[in-house]
Amino acid sequence: MAKGKAWTYHCGQWIEGNPRLVGPLTHALWLSSIVFDGARAFEGVTPDLDQHCARVIDSARNLGLAPPLTAGEVFEIALDGVHRFRRGTELYIRPMFFAEDGWVDPDPESTQFVATVYEVPMPPATGSTACLSTRRRPSPEVAPTSAKASCLYPQSGLALQEAKRRGFENAVMLDQIGNVAEFATANIFVAKDGAVATPAPNGTFLDGITRRRVIKLLREDGVEVQERAVTPAEVLEADEVFSTGNYGKVMSFSRIEDRDLQPGPFFNKARKLYWDYAHAA
Repeated sequence: MAKGKAWTYHCGQWIEGNPRLVGPLTHALWLSSIVFDGARAFEGVTPDLDQHCARVIDSARNLGLAPPLTAGEVFEIALDGVHRFRRGTELYIRPMFFAEDGWVDPDPESTQFVATVYEVPMPPATGSTACLSTRRRPSPEVAPTSAKASCLYPQSGLALQEAKRRGFENAVMLDQIGNVAEFATANIFVAKDGAVATPAPNGTFLDGITRRRVIKLLREDGVEVQERAVTPAEVLEADEVFSTGNYGKVMSFSRIEDRDLQPGPFFNKARKLYWDYAHAA
């Protein structure tokens, strides 16, 4: 992810660039007591920013932190950061909470807030590639999957490294019982025989805000969207495969393993509906 100009908010002030905020004794640095969320600004809109700000509060609490701000305060700070850039600039908005102190468990009273807003272009919707990964998503009893916690992401990184070694850009990750969970970086949708399916939330992957929004928009437009168990074979045999996530919002996939695909009517509908929603909200 290529990053451009950035502003970071910490302790009541905005600092330009990438300030050094933690030290070797900071709990978050050595024991990963940090959560984050991601939102987007593009074309003068910030779709569902309020929901992303609310979710980072929930994530902090689910990791045992005590967020010192409300969701509304995080929202106002995020908007303030967006307004530091020219209107229409494509931005990534990332609020975070982390613990400064603790032993193995974090000290909730040491929770700090930081938000960074920085330039990241929206990726072109030209179609990505993915393979099936040998890496699996953890289940709730073995990892803090109820939070958008940074400690969950090295597994995604390993899946991406594996995919890139094989010549792919992304990876389809399974859950602990062998059903499809999501892509390494986004939620997954497949289309076959006139219907769309996406894995039902089972605690192993993030039930994304953009995912929920696209499901709602498609259903309101008359599309059958099934939330259920999805098998790897269904991904390999799908008429269309597309993703939802904060980085690119709604993206198509042009190759899954050795099978080439084209952006289809369900992807095109989902992307148009989302863009229309974003500009109307």
